[in-house]
This record gives sequence, structure tokens and C-alpha cells, in this order.
Amino acid sequence: MRYQYKREPLLGDEVAALERVCETARDRLILWTLLDTGLRVAELANLRRHNIDFQTHRLVLFGKGNKRRVLKMTDRIRPLLESHYAMEDRFPIGARTIQRRIQILANQAAVVRKTSPHVLRHTFSVNCIQKGISLPTLQQLLGHADLATTQIYTNLSPEMALEEFSRKW
Repeated sequence: MRYQYKREPLLGDEVAALERVCETARDRLILWTLLDTGLRVAELANLRRHNIDFQTHRLVLFGKGNKRRVLKMTDRIRPLLESHYAMEDRFPIGARTIQRRIQILANQAAVVRKTSPHVLRHTFSVNCIQKGISLPTLQQLLGHADLATTQIYTNLSPEMALEEFSRKW
């Protein structure tokens, strides 16, 4: 039997703490884009102006395995992306710097749980499931070839499971 490490998504108060410590538009651009799109860190670092459809408010990109994905820009990231890409063609920093910046924000916010761009992707996924988005739709949003890969993201933290149980019982 192979053990598989399961990342736990951030809780709402942890996300709020991260948002509170964002002092710059760049930090908000990084944090909110990862939380609102589920992009992989490399996909964010490689985001270019030509990936943004300003008319339909969508991101069109080719992710892992060169699979085409279309993602809707949320109301909170649309002005940040539009403002940045009105002046620039490229994302302002690379993948390693994004990873370091997320860790710095987590430290400033006193988030004890492991926090990384991939944990933010996981948080996006769990939020989608909690909002009622189907697994096949989430599979497409995340760019997974296999639904079994998407199902990895369905694990909830014990706190979330207990909270949902309390709400519904």
C-alpha cells in the first residue's frame, strides 16, 4: 500500500489572515489569483498578456501537458490583472519568488499550517466543491487528464468536515 500525502486546505480565517497582510497590489495579485483560479505556480509565473481575454474576462492558457484551459476571472482579480497587463506583457516574478512570497505572507499572517502555492490550489479546489461545483467541472478547471487526480483534492480538513457535519446534522 502506497501512502499518499494529503494536503489540507487553508481554513477561512487563515485565508483572511493572509489577505490582511497583503500590503501591495503585487501580493494581492499573487494571492488572489492563486486562490480564485487554482493555477499552478508555473502557470501563474508564465501568464502573459495574450493569455487574457479582456472582452470576456477569461484566462486562456495551456497548462501541464499542453492542455488548453479557460478560466473565468473573478471580480476581485479582474481589475488587478487588467491593471498589470495594461502596462506589462509578462507576470512580474518567477515561480520560486512566488513560492517564497507566499511563505513570507504566511509567516507574517501567523498561519501555522504549511502554506504554498499548491496549498492555495488545494484551497481553491475545496472551495469549489463546497460551492457545489461538480468533480468533472473541477477536473476541467484544474486541467487534470484523469478524474482520479481531481479526487485527491476532495479531502477536507478535519475542522471542515466537523463544521459541515454540525451545519447539516
